[in-house]
Amino acid sequence: MSDSDLVKLYSGRILALAADIPHLGRLPAPQGSARRRSPVCGSTITADVVMRDGRVAEFAQDVKACALGQASAAVVGGAAIGRNRAEVEAARDALRAMLKDGSPPPSGAFSGFEVLLPARDYKNRHASILLAIEALAEAIAAAETA
Repeated sequence: MSDSDLVKLYSGRILALAADIPHLGRLPAPQGSARRRSPVCGSTITADVVMRDGRVAEFAQDVKACALGQASAAVVGGAAIGRNRAEVEAARDALRAMLKDGSPPPSGAFSGFEVLLPARDYKNRHASILLAIEALAEAIAAAETA
């Protein structure tokens, strides 16, 4: 990766998001939790949720990831509260399609993922970008089956 590629990929917006991740930490009594790890880079994200009426009422995330994974976690942290499983899974699928198939970014509450459009060209970064939304979707599923 050249220096100009790095500048393009790690924009000021991405670094600002990475520095200000909402809902960091763990919940004391989650109804559902999920831990996701990227085998490529070793990044990990653990998501905890408490659900009320089918929607995320409380959310926390433990983030140990690269700047792109952290930026993704910031988008998830800003959007998670109030979302239901279908909304989160749709956002996860749209983010995956954005990265892998060139589809448009997720819309609505998760539209902040558009900041990660430059990462499309870096397939080795996709797994860490997907960690936060995948962990949230799995935590919700775990809470619903508990």
